[in-house]
Amino acid sequence: MSDIYAMQRANGDMFAFDHHRRFRVPLFHSSRDAMIARSRNWEMLLFKPVALNPELLRELVPISGGSDVDLWLVKDPLLSLKRGRLVEHAQLALLMRNPIEPQIVSGNGDSLDRSRLSTLPQADNSATESWEDEGGK
Repeated sequence: MSDIYAMQRANGDMFAFDHHRRFRVPLFHSSRDAMIARSRNWEMLLFKPVALNPELLRELVPISGGSDVDLWLVKDPLLSLKRGRLVEHAQLALLMRNPIEPQIVSGNGDSLDRSRLSTLPQADNSATESWEDEGGK
């Protein structure tokens, strides 16, 4: 799993907007998504993307609850910060403790499987030699 990003100012303040008298902290799937949202929302210009870690998460939303902060995973930063889904503290904490590693599948067409190269038929050089003899360059 890739990191999840929030927006933080140089002094440590986190970006949040008011949603029905609660603070909503937008979270992003990538730093690129966060920068796109920043370019479309002038309120975010003094903030930069930071990877969410357990310490920052505890600072944002205490584990004990009773906080007036909601964590909001933004679906598409090009559309709106208000489109997304509410994410529980426990869900994010679990993801940070047990990140899902991407699985590499061999032979799926994404990369060259070098172990299979030795089984490919070798080129016949005689065709190239006869072509060059006939004036091919």
